[in-house]
Amino acid sequence: MPNLLTAIKTKGILVSDGGWGSFLVAHGLKPGESPEGWNLDHPDEVRGIARMYAEAGADVVLTNSFGGTRFKLAHYGLADRVGEINETAARLSRQAVGPDNIVLASMGPTGKILMMGDVSEEELYEAFKEQAVALEKGGADAVTVETMSAVDEAGLAVRAAKENTALTVAVSFTFDTKTPQGYRTMMGVSPEAMAAAMLDAGADVLGANCSLGSGEMVEVIAALHAAAPGIPLVVHPNAGKPEQQPDGSIVYPETPACIAANVPVLIEAGASITGGCCGTGPDHIRAIRAAVDAALAG
Repeated sequence: MPNLLTAIKTKGILVSDGGWGSFLVAHGLKPGESPEGWNLDHPDEVRGIARMYAEAGADVVLTNSFGGTRFKLAHYGLADRVGEINETAARLSRQAVGPDNIVLASMGPTGKILMMGDVSEEELYEAFKEQAVALEKGGADAVTVETMSAVDEAGLAVRAAKENTALTVAVSFTFDTKTPQGYRTMMGVSPEAMAAAMLDAGADVLGANCSLGSGEMVEVIAALHAAAPGIPLVVHPNAGKPEQQPDGSIVYPETPACIAANVPVLIEAGASITGGCCGTGPDHIRAIRAAVDAALAG
């Protein structure tokens, strides 16, 4: 199995994949339907998304498991199929990209808030443990605990993965609020506080994803790099901030060329893995691939 940290040391900069949700919708995912349930019901479509990104030049491909904890799956009556769904998610990405690309398994928030008493620490830990173990069993090389806002939940997810699997563990927060002191998560967490807490929890890779466009992400990545020098950083920006059109549709304004133009700046700020989140697709990844190759050839 490929090792994420070794690949970073060997290649210098890795290219990750882009958004998944919009492509599931394009393939027929309906409102109210579980995206992760598609691993079982529509495996060819899920496998096709992973393959599409590998063919676009991604070294690292994620899995269709963002909402794969029992808390999220319970909304669709699938809480008793956590193991099957997550194991299949990892297996489908592995089948799509082959043995050489890195499968980075996605673990997202549960939607539960510890400080509100929605759930106990033990319940959260066990939910993330269950998911991580299944993702490893399916063939993942690493996991990314992503789109997090709170250090308590993210820390439990990181520890659950580190203590119960042999996987490399990345953790990525979403810094959606700009303050006079810099970017913060919706829970008020700074990049510096995130870095300290996640390294204490055992994370191997830190990063930021979603909410911000590629240009805005430069400040966040620079702050993470200053707070944790020597730690690999992953950045998955949105294709800009979504804009609602007169017909109600949502458009992300950053073109592939726009994101690619910011890649050298993100690398200079400290990014080791660069890809995309909402609004990005294979064309964005192809442009990022070309920009990374040019930077490495440098």
